[in-house]
Parts: sequence; C-alpha cells; structure tokens
Amino acid sequence: MPATPPHPLTLDGSSVLHQMFRFDWPAWRRVESPARDRALSEITTLLEPLEQPSQQGHPNQSALFALLGHKGDLMFIHYRDTLEDLSKTERDIARTEFSSYLQPQHSYLSIVELGLYESSTKLYAQLASEGIEPYSDPWEHRVFETIERQSTAMSARLYPSIPETKYVCFYPMDKKRGEHVNWYMAPMTDRARMMQDHGLIGRRFAGRVKQIISGSIGLDDWEWGVDLYADDSGVFKQLIYEMRFDEASALYGLFGAFFVGVRLHTANLGNWLALP
Repeated sequence: MPATPPHPLTLDGSSVLHQMFRFDWPAWRRVESPARDRALSEITTLLEPLEQPSQQGHPNQSALFALLGHKGDLMFIHYRDTLEDLSKTERDIARTEFSSYLQPQHSYLSIVELGLYESSTKLYAQLASEGIEPYSDPWEHRVFETIERQSTAMSARLYPSIPETKYVCFYPMDKKRGEHVNWYMAPMTDRARMMQDHGLIGRRFAGRVKQIISGSIGLDDWEWGVDLYADDSGVFKQLIYEMRFDEASALYGLFGAFFVGVRLHTANLGNWLALP
C-alpha cells in the first residue's frame, strides 16, 4: 500500500487580494477642485457599499488603510468568494478617475486557509486501519466528506468579515526548505505538534488581535499571508516577538515585508485627501 500522504488536509475559504499603492500627490495638487471632487465622489460611491458585509451569502467586504512608511500610502484589502470576484473589484477600482492617482507598489493574492493537522492524522490512521488505499476512490470519498463537514463547521472562519479595528499588520511568510532544515521533510506528526504549540501562543492574544491566515502556494511569491487586526498597534510587536521563540518560527519561519496601516473609512477619505 502506498505511504500515507505527508501533507495535511486544508480548508479553503475567501479569496483575498491586498493592493498597495503610492498616492500621486503632485498630480492631485495640479488638478482643479471640481476634478478632485468628482474623483472623490466616484471612488466613494464605489467603496462605501463594499465596506459593509454583504446581505446575502458571505461577508465579501473591502477595507481601506492608510499605510505608514515608504512602502506605500494606501492599501486595499478585499475578501471575495472567487478569484473572478476579486478581478472584478480590481477592475472596478482601476476604471475610476481616482485610480489615475494610484501608483501600484505591491499586491498579494491568497485564499483564507485552515490546516487540519490533527484531523488529517486521525483520518489517515483510520483509513489505513481499514485497509483503504491512499488516493483510491474510497479514500478520496472519505477525504471529501471530511473536508465538506469541516468546511461547514468552520464557515465563519473561512469566510470572515473584516474586523472593525483601528490597525492592520500584513506580512507574507514561508517555511524553510534549506539544506539543514526543511519543513516539508519533517514528519507530519512533528509538524502537527509544532503548529499546535504555535497556535497556543496566538490563543493567548484572543480578544486583543484577530488573525486571518491565507494560503498562497501557487498563487503568489510566498506560501502564506498573515493579516493581524487590532485596536492596539503594540500587540503586533508583542505577538510576533513571542511567536519567534517557538520551534515552528525559530527553526523554519521566513518572513517577507511588513505592511502596517491605519483604518481609513471611505467616509473619511476626503479628509485624508484634503490639501492645505
């Protein structure tokens, strides 16, 4: 019988797009006030409904943040059911007059993901005890049943609303695949233990920070994207610092650029754009 798969099952949810822009302030100053008002009105009309959770189906929201530092001025975060829906939102923004002042700096595409290490280990062991061959039709059927059942139970986490917090911290990350340590060569039981320990740290911050993990293998340059939402920006440093000491991060974690933003509701965009 083929070996048990080394990878855990995962649940997939909302498609997520982060868009980071630099705002062209010189161009904004050059145009007359009526043109600025027209551009602001158009983008406000587009974005305001998207800030609210959808009344049907999943929340499918967008949010705007004012970025700090040199990496950009504005960041849009979009959660949608499909990549096609993300593409439409991206295109709708690009069609506005306001977009002529947005200079793309970075973007990140991912899908909200929940890893099922514990469930996968139990399921694989059960299937092996029953003599069911990995990847056979009966195997695939049982896997499908598990994913469907877990997806229904975890729907709120897979299709989240965007937390109404003051701040966001977004960063991409990988697991090391170097010659000395390789996450993907470690036994699944070891990876499950490390991820459980890693998760225990996050749970201690429940109520202070909302964490949304999205998978991006095959979709973007890194393997995961992490969004942290909080009303206290200091919690970002504390949480990430403590997590650096656990085995999953200390040995295997690689981190990309960090983007920190302040929530900018569309209703307040005019104040942000106001000239002296």
